[in-house]
Amino acid sequence: MGQQKPIRLLTTLLRNGTIPHALLLTGIDGIGKRSAAVALAMACNCLSPDSEHLFQDERSLRTTQNRLDRTDPCGGCRSCRKIQSGNHPDIIIVEPSGQFIRIGQIRALCHTLAMKPFEARCRVVIISDSQSMNPAAGNALLKMLEEPPDRTILILTARQSSDLLPTIVSRCQQIRFNPIPRENIVTMLVEKKRVHPDDAAILASMANGSFSKALAMIGSQNRANWIQHRNWLIDQVDALTSRPIGSLLAFAVTLSKKKEMLPESLELIKSYLRDLAICKYYPEKITNMDLKSRIQNVAEKMTTASLLSKIDAIQSAQRNIQANANLRLTLEVLVMGLAKN
Repeated sequence: MGQQKPIRLLTTLLRNGTIPHALLLTGIDGIGKRSAAVALAMACNCLSPDSEHLFQDERSLRTTQNRLDRTDPCGGCRSCRKIQSGNHPDIIIVEPSGQFIRIGQIRALCHTLAMKPFEARCRVVIISDSQSMNPAAGNALLKMLEEPPDRTILILTARQSSDLLPTIVSRCQQIRFNPIPRENIVTMLVEKKRVHPDDAAILASMANGSFSKALAMIGSQNRANWIQHRNWLIDQVDALTSRPIGSLLAFAVTLSKKKEMLPESLELIKSYLRDLAICKYYPEKITNMDLKSRIQNVAEKMTTASLLSKIDAIQSAQRNIQANANLRLTLEVLVMGLAKN
């Protein structure tokens, strides 16, 4: 998926037997962080004696942690199959409960880690979207990082390290995952999902480096309708400045009624505004490349300051929605902001 550098680093840590007790995998959603964490858990516990794997010796991971004699999991042994199916008792995944990871979840994790692993050589805990930990949960996790359990690796995933407590970040080895190159997403959509190459190119541009976003756009409805939805959003945004307040509020209501599509809708609007802001200077970096001529024409009529203000309005709305603010009011304020010249 275009993540050669972080995967190469993880492989080197395995080969050298130097995996730290805590890893922090950062990057946008949908670029393979969690998949890499699961693959690492499999590699640390694979039972296959396949001599073609990279490792040839047995050494300790730390003083009490064992590591396997290879970097690549076989995918077929009992341990690998259990991990892949999510049924391994020593591979623990902690995810947000609603909007947050709460202290009760971390306390339950601490209780589990106080016991020895059931069957794994190396127990692996994956804390997915760790930036969603509330302050109490973050402080509880910090205590665990200060006194890490034996034979256990903690893997945190987050969008960016600045979203976490600095004291948590300082106790983890950080590995950065980059957005997936557009051409890689196109290839995966065409080969794995049988998307037409022309549609795949548009979807890859709209996905902004996230394969899961591309999948969401072909999973929630067919891809032709999703591209049509993007075009409808752009038509609405372009017309906001000339519409009466009643029409503006009606647009906000329409967005709120399509709640399941709202995160992607806001990202699509933001990517369009970003294209308007950069097209004069970096036309080759436009996301919605199939709309390049339209974007250039619209951008001529707008100032950079106005566009940046609109992008700030979207980001503010996204933060408020994430914080569970009143959705209708948030979208009304957003639409009013987008309607300003």
